[in-house]
Amino acid sequence: MHWADALGIEPAGQDPDRPNRNIHRKAWEWCAIAAALDERGMLQPGRSGLGFAVGREMLPSAFAARGAQVLGTDLGADESGWSATNEYAQSREHLYHADLVDRATFDAGVRFQPADMRDLGGFADESFDFVWSSCSFEHLGSLDAGLDFVIEAMRLVKPGGCAVHTTEYNVGSNTDTMDSGGSVIYRKQDIEQLGYLLRRKSAALEKVDFDAGSHEHDIDYDYPPYWVHGRKHIKLLLPPYISTSILLIIRKGKAPALPL
Repeated sequence: MHWADALGIEPAGQDPDRPNRNIHRKAWEWCAIAAALDERGMLQPGRSGLGFAVGREMLPSAFAARGAQVLGTDLGADESGWSATNEYAQSREHLYHADLVDRATFDAGVRFQPADMRDLGGFADESFDFVWSSCSFEHLGSLDAGLDFVIEAMRLVKPGGCAVHTTEYNVGSNTDTMDSGGSVIYRKQDIEQLGYLLRRKSAALEKVDFDAGSHEHDIDYDYPPYWVHGRKHIKLLLPPYISTSILLIIRKGKAPALPL
């Protein structure tokens, strides 16, 4: 509840016209990412973070309010129509949330630049204490493209730093899945494979909670057209698969990786 309060997310039922701020997995993602970074000492003065595909999410403002220096990024052009759902940023101004941070602190702590998650060559090695993304790398075209991003992003993390990502997780199958296209869905086996690959980069995936849950909101998934069936958007049907969000926390070692 701490981060729900800090981000101004109302308890379920208080404002049904604001679905992103009720029982909705995007709210969970933001709180989970913030909590994971906070617990690892990343959200304080002297720390620097890089957010990918941040759109207009609240995290850059919230992290700056805690004293971190933040670089928010998004695509240079809206290739997939994210502007229509208010999920695309073109400038630093789109990251400002006045209810979370004062203007002077925001201006001192937040920068913005366009960046393509498929090409991180413009970022220097070990230049940030932490990196994060909220349900973004599943939109890079394939399962492998998303995992390649997660691994490459660790190059940007300083020794002892961390990465925190959320992504689509298949709760209906560990064999078949949506493996290419505008959105893919990761299976347990894909995430386990990521853990093995990260070890080669002197990084480790912290223990992942694969439990799909048995609360009524975990069971009663939403389905197309979304938002009209009175079901909370924690799990949804991406035909023919049922998907939810999963949190990935990655630690970077303090010794450089050896060539393999």
